Amino acid sequence: MTLTEPSTSATSTPPPQLGGPTLPQRRELVTAIPGPRSIALQQRKSAAVANGVGVALPVFVQAAGGGIVLDVDGNSLIDFGSGIAVTGVGNSAPAVVDAVTRQVAQFTHTCFSITGYEGYVEVAESLNRLTPGDHEKRTALFNSGAEAVENAIKIARHFTRRQAVVAFDHAYHGRTNLTMGLTAKSMPYKSGFGPFAPEIYRAPLSYPFRDGGLSGAEAAARAITQIEKQIGAANLAALIIEPIQGEGGFIVPADGFLPALADWARANDVVFIADEVQTGFARTGAMFASEHEGIVPDLVVTAKGIAGGLPLSAVTGRADIMDSSHVGGLGGTYGGNPLACAAALATIQSYLDDDLAGRAREIETVLRGGLNAIRAADDRVGDVRGRGAMIAIELVDPSTGEPDAALTAAVAHAAHAEGVILLTCGTYGNVIRFLPPLTISDDLLRDGLAVVRKALAAS
Repeated sequence: MTLTEPSTSATSTPPPQLGGPTLPQRRELVTAIPGPRSIALQQRKSAAVANGVGVALPVFVQAAGGGIVLDVDGNSLIDFGSGIAVTGVGNSAPAVVDAVTRQVAQFTHTCFSITGYEGYVEVAESLNRLTPGDHEKRTALFNSGAEAVENAIKIARHFTRRQAVVAFDHAYHGRTNLTMGLTAKSMPYKSGFGPFAPEIYRAPLSYPFRDGGLSGAEAAARAITQIEKQIGAANLAALIIEPIQGEGGFIVPADGFLPALADWARANDVVFIADEVQTGFARTGAMFASEHEGIVPDLVVTAKGIAGGLPLSAVTGRADIMDSSHVGGLGGTYGGNPLACAAALATIQSYLDDDLAGRAREIETVLRGGLNAIRAADDRVGDVRGRGAMIAIELVDPSTGEPDAALTAAVAHAAHAEGVILLTCGTYGNVIRFLPPLTISDDLLRDGLAVVRKALAAS
């Protein structure tokens, strides 16, 4: 399958299925949440699955599509999580289902490091074309966001012959050993799992809600001064940052912060890595969040929304950096699996054909309108922020401005009970994030917002 520009051609009719477009797009509860079948499965989970594997909302799913998740008890829940920003095109998009079905009938695996296949090359070509910048690029495919981040660091160190890496306050980059070191938040991601990989340092982020009016340029100067004094540019291989922080609280840096860091990195031969794992693929109203400030990273890390729910990730970047690794230095048994590549090609085409970046901007209008109305009526909502279909509210004690994690947990729990999948995040545990599929309807958005408003008022 070769990707093309957006088209209006008809897609093949999907086979009958419980999920996808046949699933009624309305919230409906027929049992308490969780229902009896989910409770039984949760008991089985406790007996069979390691305790460290948590489940935020204890329901078990039988089908999903559009903006609805159907649990095993027959409850239809509004999906404000998208599997943590994964299912931008929906949980069972017909084009993705068709592409994977065709591929699975041909072959499921050969390992690209042993015998190649066209799908891997096509995904690489697509990412080289779509990621920011018109320079010559190369791509390598992996399985998860954390694995891709590790490889981006590995590539940057090999290219620069330096070791030090800078990440930022509130960052989240994964749960492997190296990426735990990059991640800022201790619980639940790092506590007790050390020691971590060496030569990882942290710099202050631009956090407009808590920076006391610091401009983007001023925040960048603060970070750069710390980097230069405590590490030294000559020792630094890479600077890695999420253009909008994800798990750290959907923090959008002040205008000018990212460009100043990118300019400094370029001037000092430091590899600038944009972790677009959560922000990539139309999520923020642009194909990549770096585009909002005209950033052209040296390397871009992608995952989550890349393949409609199948495990795939990538590092894409400057050809000279990507090609610096020796043959055999990059790869992995499952990286760029043919099923995931087929799903990615169909998924990326859907982003283009259906203008899902435009849809993300429409979703932002609905979410911001509803959340700003809630904020105007409730001073515990300290901030509304984000871009596109990546929006959040920060809940605080209005008398002090201090984070209110207990209120945040109570609101999420109440929303869950009313059939809305709602995720929390933030270093202080006081941020509610909205990550709906880009295929969700405005009616579901408004219904979900009404549930959140009611939950906040009752908490």
